[in-house]
Amino acid sequence: MKTEISRIIIFANGELPDKEKARALLHDGDFIIAADGGTRHVLELGKIPDVIVGDLDSLPTNFEVSKFENEVILYPKNKNETDLELAIQHALTLNPKEIIIIAALGGRLDQTLGNIALISDPFLPHPSRVRLDDGIEEIFFCHDACEISGTFSDLVSLIPWQGEVTGIVTTGLKWPLQNETLYPHKTRGISNEMTGEVATVQIKSGLLLIVHRRTNH
Repeated sequence: MKTEISRIIIFANGELPDKEKARALLHDGDFIIAADGGTRHVLELGKIPDVIVGDLDSLPTNFEVSKFENEVILYPKNKNETDLELAIQHALTLNPKEIIIIAALGGRLDQTLGNIALISDPFLPHPSRVRLDDGIEEIFFCHDACEISGTFSDLVSLIPWQGEVTGIVTTGLKWPLQNETLYPHKTRGISNEMTGEVATVQIKSGLLLIVHRRTNH
């Protein structure tokens, strides 16, 4: 029987624009996985990863793997997956209730798009509970219904992914949608605003990318 872990935090090797905002995402008891170079972010925040996953070609120069007391899952450099994909795969074996991926945005556009695509898998358990977050922006997918927690005037963009999204109903947004359709070649869902601390989104079909940008930073 798998041991259930409440939250897994995965640190990728992307940019971390505000370390204190990222630190605020961490809770006591979080299980921390570092995807190769993401180890540097973990160490900079004063934490130690429970597991390091990857080919280890991007670790900090002063990090001695031989002295690391926790688990290291080593992969060859010639592989078909990114280190972050491998870290997510390992996280799923631990049966978490929630996965937050930090430092997966910014920097190389191809890596950012690839990281977003990784969490679009409809077969992920609790898909809306797997998200990318750097403390300023959070990104996740809505498959049927989801809730956004924030503050007044936070920006929320609703972006159709892979095709049109139908039957969209929102609450708590300045420009509400009532049983409407968003199309991937149109920008109607960009830059809506929260009118309070909670907004909700429901859809009938399709896959909707939610980008929530916190404005109180």
